[in-house]
Amino acid sequence: MATHLILTLEGPLAAYGAEMVDARGPVRDWPGASLLTGLIANALGFTRAMGAELAALQARLDFAVRIDRPGVRLRDFQTAQLSRADAGWTTRGAPEGRAGGDGTYHSPHIRERDYFADSAVTVALALRQPETAPTLETIGAALETPARPLFLGRKPCLPSRPLFSGFVEAEDALAAVRAAPALDDAESDPWIVIRRQPGETETPLGFEPLHVTDQRNWIASVHAGERVFLRARASRFNALGEGPTT
Repeated sequence: MATHLILTLEGPLAAYGAEMVDARGPVRDWPGASLLTGLIANALGFTRAMGAELAALQARLDFAVRIDRPGVRLRDFQTAQLSRADAGWTTRGAPEGRAGGDGTYHSPHIRERDYFADSAVTVALALRQPETAPTLETIGAALETPARPLFLGRKPCLPSRPLFSGFVEAEDALAAVRAAPALDDAESDPWIVIRRQPGETETPLGFEPLHVTDQRNWIASVHAGERVFLRARASRFNALGEGPTT
């Protein structure tokens, strides 16, 4: 048995970023490792300069996701003409200035950003090397009183409830997320997403393989490397007993 921290990610908008090309910002309906790392790191007060600490934290994450309410996909068309005098809102208590020559901002910035509206996701998360700092208890305390404001992927995506929902003792992350209490208005047979174990090559009937780049190289500040996750309805996991194995 291992201790798992339960995260409840619910809000008017959520943006769990997927692979981005050019000015289009797509999303998935569940958070990956880099997003969870950034969320936890923000609560702990880490900065982007702490690349080694962020990488170490990401490498320790073991998690499963239950999509209690998938929400509705929205697409926001954004256009703005910015100058060096413009300042953006930040989570570190100071406005964000803009560098570069004045000619950089003569033309409007045009981009598209996807979101999910009214979604709700439950995450069960454990840490490899559980005694190493930060521990799950430290992370839980930080989520309750975060060093900076927390958001669900992008700054406009503010949560509508506390993110930390306690601890669950379970054999693995799949068992923990299945044991977590259901949210209000949750689907009766929600989707569950888990990582396919290294060495597994077959996908059981009723399961969808998801090839995603959900880990970030925090030193180089890029996403790299593909991992395979499996998605299926909770009833399908029940039918297989222990989960997606053949």
